[in-house]
Amino acid sequence: MNMVTRRNRTGPSLPAPAIVPSEGTRVLRAGFIPLVDASVLIAASVFGFAEREGLRLELVRDVSWANVRDRLAFRQFDIAHMLSPMPVASMLGLGSNPSPTITPFSLGRGGNAITLSARLFARMQDTADIGDNASALDHARALALVVRTMKAAGEQPPTLGMTYPFSSHNYEFRYWLAAGGIDPDVDVRLVVVPPPMTSDALAAGAIDGFCVGAPWNMVASQRGVGRIVAAKQDIWPSAPEKVLGMRPDWAESNADTVMRLLVALNAAAQWCDQSENHDALAEALADPRHVGASVEIIRHVLSGEFNLDAQGTRRVIPNYFSFHAQHASYPRPSQALWIYSQMIRWGQATYSEKGMAAAVASFRPDIFRSALGDAAAPDEDDLRMEGDRSGDRFMDGYVFDPRRLHDYVRHFPIARRDLGGRADEQEM
Repeated sequence: MNMVTRRNRTGPSLPAPAIVPSEGTRVLRAGFIPLVDASVLIAASVFGFAEREGLRLELVRDVSWANVRDRLAFRQFDIAHMLSPMPVASMLGLGSNPSPTITPFSLGRGGNAITLSARLFARMQDTADIGDNASALDHARALALVVRTMKAAGEQPPTLGMTYPFSSHNYEFRYWLAAGGIDPDVDVRLVVVPPPMTSDALAAGAIDGFCVGAPWNMVASQRGVGRIVAAKQDIWPSAPEKVLGMRPDWAESNADTVMRLLVALNAAAQWCDQSENHDALAEALADPRHVGASVEIIRHVLSGEFNLDAQGTRRVIPNYFSFHAQHASYPRPSQALWIYSQMIRWGQATYSEKGMAAAVASFRPDIFRSALGDAAAPDEDDLRMEGDRSGDRFMDGYVFDPRRLHDYVRHFPIARRDLGGRADEQEM
């Protein structure tokens, strides 16, 4: 099969029948965490996109991001569903057991949200004038008032959960808190909680809020234990969420397999974006071997339809998940640099030209373009401020300019810049 044929292939509008793999099929062991943003990998496996390219994905459900990272490093996985900051951290040598990791393909945008406990949100309503249409920034400022009140009364600060130190959840949660006037290292306590445990931890009072991917925010609100107060789109609209991780030596040694894999994932991503396929996708994700949440909840989050709390307060977020549209699959080096900027901001890394080069090297648009062609990639030079970059405008109004990373980090009033070089990691 020639590469031109692969580049031009798109996914079907209805579920493709599984294709029985032939003796020559290449089996790839793929680690993932049970989240809706693993949709592209799961769809590629379940609906035949991988088999069409002579591949079979052996999906392995894991329990934590640290496990996924280590099993990829120790060659128990060929590829992995990873948090977008994980390849950046690996190439910077951060965290325990760092092993070089790259991503040639983003698994999509969106899916994260911030949920606070019902009791903490009730205190916010009593303390500040916030209604059902309050913005993410309004909610952050209301929480800041409550935190100051708690501190004045000698109460313990809120304990907030995120999934991993080098995660979009950590950086988005911190950005949201700091935009409201809360120092995430002083005014609250941040802890690591695996995604499927967040709702139970909130219900038990072990944490007072969390930032995690779908469907676990909706699970908490449906149970009546939490209130969703911000979504990923509120904080950084064009943010990459999960990516396809692989070892650079494996990618080099298996170049043809990587090309075929990206063709399969690209077709699966297009299929996942089509609303007429969401019923079939929700059924596949609900399987206990995959995400294991209810079909109803998964179907709602795929449509961006939220019950923010148990009282039926609703919000619709168009394109809450984007798997392919607007080049959501393209690994933008500028996004790797924003992630690096937040590692510097919060004391996990120090600024250097070498660090910038390492961050850029973790996102590999060259491999993406080799597999899928220039027509599948954006036209603009990603490291320039050409064209419309409104998607890189953050909740506080700042637009990230990758050419001025040092100045960007320096402008934040709440930061740990003077603690650079530390990469202490709490893991589960």
